[in-house]
Amino acid sequence: MHIVVSGSSGLVGSALVSSLTAGGHRVTRLVRRAPGGPDIAWDPAEGVRDLPKLEGVDGVVHLAGENIAAGRWTEARKAEIRRSRVEGTRRLSESVAKLSRRPKVLVSASAIGFYGDRRDEILTEDSAPGGDFLAQVCREWEAATEPASRAGIRVVQLRFGMILSPAGGALKKMLLPFKMGAGGRIGSGTQCMSWIAIDDAIGAIQHALSTESLRGPVNAVAPAPVTNAEFTRTLARVLSRPAIAPMPAFAARLAFGELADALLLSSQRVMPTRLQASGYRFRYPELEAALRHLLGQ
Repeated sequence: MHIVVSGSSGLVGSALVSSLTAGGHRVTRLVRRAPGGPDIAWDPAEGVRDLPKLEGVDGVVHLAGENIAAGRWTEARKAEIRRSRVEGTRRLSESVAKLSRRPKVLVSASAIGFYGDRRDEILTEDSAPGGDFLAQVCREWEAATEPASRAGIRVVQLRFGMILSPAGGALKKMLLPFKMGAGGRIGSGTQCMSWIAIDDAIGAIQHALSTESLRGPVNAVAPAPVTNAEFTRTLARVLSRPAIAPMPAFAARLAFGELADALLLSSQRVMPTRLQASGYRFRYPELEAALRHLLGQ
């Protein structure tokens, strides 16, 4: 297939491009800088600048967006998070909708932040959205794909959980303190963490590209969520280190502000109902095996 990828320099995008290329697919990158070679320039505020280059591609994977965990959520930063995800997705969806030979599928990233803090409730794609900032962003983010859907393009919104990779994201930030024996649970440790190994995150994207029956929101999480306390104990065990330095909830809020409640202290027990029903088989459904694979232990 010929696949166009936005956010191709990020943690997931770079791994996806490598996997697609290794599988014999042709990949074109959407880039915000001056394009080189087959790359296509785009602007999240304007859409694709050289639209004819998109004619006839088989699929688009949209991963671009401001990193929500890069710093405290000031009002300005929250506005940028919303703008980069919602406006960028809308502009890209409008661009592909204008094509004469449209892609068959648009796979657009979303997040399980859609559900908000739900404690022990089992969440599927049919569960109601939450009401906090991140849930509002996710609702608008997914709705922004509507121009593509109206144009007859099959749209899949992958609601990613915490993507585990030693190359970036939350796991990379955890490794140094845990290796030093300074890791531990956050808050009570009872909050549920829905995670996915990066191998399965890439597998889910490729499955969404090729599975014609799959459309709409799809939870991209492993089928075995764990509590924060279970996660920290497992990571410590894999690294052969103790996990005896918990971070109290008030300390997390002092350090990270509103972001702490949304990403560190909230609880989401999310199940990959539609992904599994469509035939996807997880490479790493259990946390310890996933961590041992990712960390070479």
